[in-house]
Amino acid sequence: MQDLVGRTAVVTGAASGIGRALAERFAAQDMRVALADVEKVALEETTESLADTGAEVMGRVTDVSSRSDVDALAAEVTERFGVPHVLCNNAGVSGGGGPLWSTTERDWSWVLGVNLMGVVHGLQAFLPAMVASGQPGHVVNTSSVLGLSTGGGSIYGVTKHAVTRLTEGLWYDLQAAAAPIGVSVLCPGMVATRIVSAGRNRPEHLRNEVDEGAAAEAARRTEAAQARFLEGGMSPEEVADQVVDAVLHDRFYVLTHPEMIKPMVEARFRAILDDTSPPPARPLLDPRRIP
Repeated sequence: MQDLVGRTAVVTGAASGIGRALAERFAAQDMRVALADVEKVALEETTESLADTGAEVMGRVTDVSSRSDVDALAAEVTERFGVPHVLCNNAGVSGGGGPLWSTTERDWSWVLGVNLMGVVHGLQAFLPAMVASGQPGHVVNTSSVLGLSTGGGSIYGVTKHAVTRLTEGLWYDLQAAAAPIGVSVLCPGMVATRIVSAGRNRPEHLRNEVDEGAAAEAARRTEAAQARFLEGGMSPEEVADQVVDAVLHDRFYVLTHPEMIKPMVEARFRAILDDTSPPPARPLLDPRRIP
């Protein structure tokens, strides 16, 4: 896409973090922006803040793990703004850490539902009309450095690898359809967002039953990790700048920390090519590993 002015962008996970920064950056480009998020109060605050700048925006509470919710979002966006030009499937949650054998069915349902199926639902709800319109467009799917590299078993990493592969497949599909729609996969390293504390939005029916002591310890670890992200992570605004540049210049892989991420990718594929064991794991909160 050569020009964003007057066009429409849809951003999921838009109430905070990278999503909010994307919405603000698109609005600054004189785009109409549709914001979607599961956090009602935060979404309302973000939408009102953008509207106060004179931007043409709308907000809709949306659970991206629900296809009907995303379909309703698409219907409202189309009615108000027409077929969108930029789609950012950005909503995501952390969760399901620790050894894979200790994870639960509820862990898998929650993280897969948001991180992977949320992207699938966004593509299925919006892309048919975007392709049929014949207009230039762009899709950005948020993956992670953990969608390119390797490490200890985690549901989060599994979902992000899936998003990377799904986005690569989407690129091929759009090429085959001769659709004028670009694609990017955003692979952040450590960014100053609240994704570590995403459990605040976990549905009650998908929460694990844990005793008070275990819950308190988990809360302590989450608080410490969250502080590390907010203190040491890249600003969401800088990430948003990189995404807008990728949309305008049709770049596929968007690596927020290339000097750190590329050696990790190289180490993984070197192990594959050399037929050896996976490379050594990095510390859990090494900023080169965790988005």
